[in-house]
Amino acid sequence: MQQEPSPTLTQAAPAAGTSTRSNRIPLARQWHKLGPALGLGLLCLAGSWLNSDFASLENLLNVLSRTAFIGIIAVGMCFVITTGGIDLSVGSMAALIAGCVIWCINAVAPWLDSALLSVALGAALAVVMGALCGLAHGLLITKGHVEPFIVTLGTLGIFRAVLTYLSNGGALSLDDSLLSVYAPVYYGSIAGIPVPVWVFILVALVGGVILGRTPYGRYVQAVGSNEQVARYAAVDVVRVKITTYVLLGVCVGIATLLYVPRLGSASPTTGLLWELEAITAVIVGGTALKGGSGTMTGTVIGAIVLSVISNILNLTSIISVYLNAAVQGVAIIVVALLQRR
Repeated sequence: MQQEPSPTLTQAAPAAGTSTRSNRIPLARQWHKLGPALGLGLLCLAGSWLNSDFASLENLLNVLSRTAFIGIIAVGMCFVITTGGIDLSVGSMAALIAGCVIWCINAVAPWLDSALLSVALGAALAVVMGALCGLAHGLLITKGHVEPFIVTLGTLGIFRAVLTYLSNGGALSLDDSLLSVYAPVYYGSIAGIPVPVWVFILVALVGGVILGRTPYGRYVQAVGSNEQVARYAAVDVVRVKITTYVLLGVCVGIATLLYVPRLGSASPTTGLLWELEAITAVIVGGTALKGGSGTMTGTVIGAIVLSVISNILNLTSIISVYLNAAVQGVAIIVVALLQRR
């Protein structure tokens, strides 16, 4: 004679299954968050194995210095992509800002009779120009109802064409006496760490606090997750979007004022493909390309990963350095495919 199954056991079985599923989801999310850090660790091990100079302090500081420019822009790009937007013009914007900063410093130095004050004025101009460019993007996208891809694709050509016109097809160069005053912004160091790295750390910390610890950061995630639902929740979607583009513009301005003393000039090729590197850094760092989920820690790691890949290519002969952009393009496509799963 068969016995009826115990009610306690029949109820316990699904509960156990539910518990297993609920444990698997956080584990998958943890692996997703740890992925960029694990990738960076594996790259560092590979770099050390391929070339002993890779792990030297001098080389690592060089990698971080080169990361600073793209990393600072990527911090701003993280806000834009998290809302579901995109900006293809950051490289051209940086080139135009660099040219205007150099022109401004050269022009006002004789009037102010102070090289230091002229450089400070140029640095302020870089940040203000970046904010205004970002504001223009935000207004065109939200008030003009034009897709971010179209707006920034248009300004990509406008910014670089204006710089080409101002430089008459050549380059705008900073006067040598002014360059010597400006040079410590890039070549100087504090406690043995280059100034651009300190600025990158500061910008990333501020960006991380805004995105992860403030109501505005939660609005950014909400708008990217579902814009319509965010409107129903009384989120000012227009203001949130405009602010993200202004933040990105400010980041581009900061990166540019650090970049100018590196070469002391700006030409139509300045900032070429910076937009690709910034977007790739954000995506590789785990931010969803469709928006709704962004992480500042991952963005910083993603920017470092790109610099490490470039550094390994320079130190070894596995792949030509001319294929660096191709490697970044492959990385962004692979990560985008993985995010679809």
